[in-house]
Amino acid sequence: MNIRKTLCLMVCLVALATGLRAQTTTNPAAPRLSLKDAVELALKNNYNIKLSQNNSTIAKNNVTIGNAGMLPVVTGDAALNGSRQKVKQTRNDGTVNNLNANNTNNNYGVNLNWTVFDGFNMFANYDMLKQMDKLGAIRLQDTIQATIAGVITTYYNLVAQNVQIQALKGAIDISRTQLRYANDKFAVGRISRLDVYNAQIALNTDTASLLTQIQAFKTTQIQLNQLLVRDLQTDFTVDSTLTISNQLVLGDILSKAQTQNPAILAAQINKRLAEINLKQVRSTRYPVVGVTSGYTFTNSRTPAGFTLSQNTHGLAYGLTASINIFDGFNQWRKERNAKLQIDNAGISQKQTQLDVEAQISNFFVAYLAGLDLIKLSQSNVDLTKKNLEISLEKYRLGNITPLEIREAQRNYLNAQSVYSNALYQSKMAEVTLQQITNSISIQ
Repeated sequence: MNIRKTLCLMVCLVALATGLRAQTTTNPAAPRLSLKDAVELALKNNYNIKLSQNNSTIAKNNVTIGNAGMLPVVTGDAALNGSRQKVKQTRNDGTVNNLNANNTNNNYGVNLNWTVFDGFNMFANYDMLKQMDKLGAIRLQDTIQATIAGVITTYYNLVAQNVQIQALKGAIDISRTQLRYANDKFAVGRISRLDVYNAQIALNTDTASLLTQIQAFKTTQIQLNQLLVRDLQTDFTVDSTLTISNQLVLGDILSKAQTQNPAILAAQINKRLAEINLKQVRSTRYPVVGVTSGYTFTNSRTPAGFTLSQNTHGLAYGLTASINIFDGFNQWRKERNAKLQIDNAGISQKQTQLDVEAQISNFFVAYLAGLDLIKLSQSNVDLTKKNLEISLEKYRLGNITPLEIREAQRNYLNAQSVYSNALYQSKMAEVTLQQITNSISIQ
């Protein structure tokens, strides 16, 4: 390689490093978004929460005795009928009478229909409506907890990524220092130009890694903005620390889950609904008794009849009753299937409890392992950082090769990556355990 090509290559490498460095700068004026503010925005704006709130309100509105069939139905009815007829009448004395008759008949009134007994089906209906209301409230709370959990885990993902970004920036500073040392040594003839090229390549590689990490950070920013239902391009900064609680106890979590977990509570309600369904099916064994009543006004005009007009009004009332005597054995079939549905609901409830306990156990193992890994990786970060500082000084003095300092730098970045991942994974396990027990707190 001649001098001209060497100078061109150096200029290109330096320009690349300078350009990459300019692109890694972040917006210092971006507003800070706290976790509390993020959760409040999600609770206010999130579409899933709004949909669940509407569904819960619908279920609550449905809990009425009228919807259960306990109240009478009162209607106002009116009818108007007419006809135009040509009538030819031949009388006993032989005379013929031709008429153009306009007949009219209209009636109106108020009618009442009231099922006073239906085999207790109306009471089963009312109980079902109340259970559906409870189920809607549970689903709403589950949606809220899931949304909060999503906000928290996404937010702390940004915090962990920010830790990694800061580590990469520190590595770039070291690579830049290494490049400066290489240029100084090359100037006095202590190393070859190849060592300078390698130092420049190392700086470019670290800068590219930083750009990749910043891109991942911005992608996660968009995900959080989506959860908060705001402009996806909104820029913001996050807290610099991520704290992990070490107070979780497996027994307490399992106990809370039995009374607070949405899936378990929903399974209990589904079993209750299956029992109510059996009552509804059995109600058809009993007679259905109804009361009818009404007050009607009737006006009729028949010019061709013996009575030209007639006006009537009065009260009508009645009592109806019916009972299912034989329906092709369908009653027996429906009751048997309803009992099997109760058995299925009980099995599903036990399966749900087992699934929740297994989920808790798995996440608790991950939570404990994460706590241990955080302690170990934090210590490893400190050690690799000191090792890197010592290696850089040795490189300055010429006691180690560029490959050895690069290895020290790589060890530091790996340790920092393990540490930030351990923080995030432990926090995610903690938040998931709180979500399972319906007890997420941002304090």
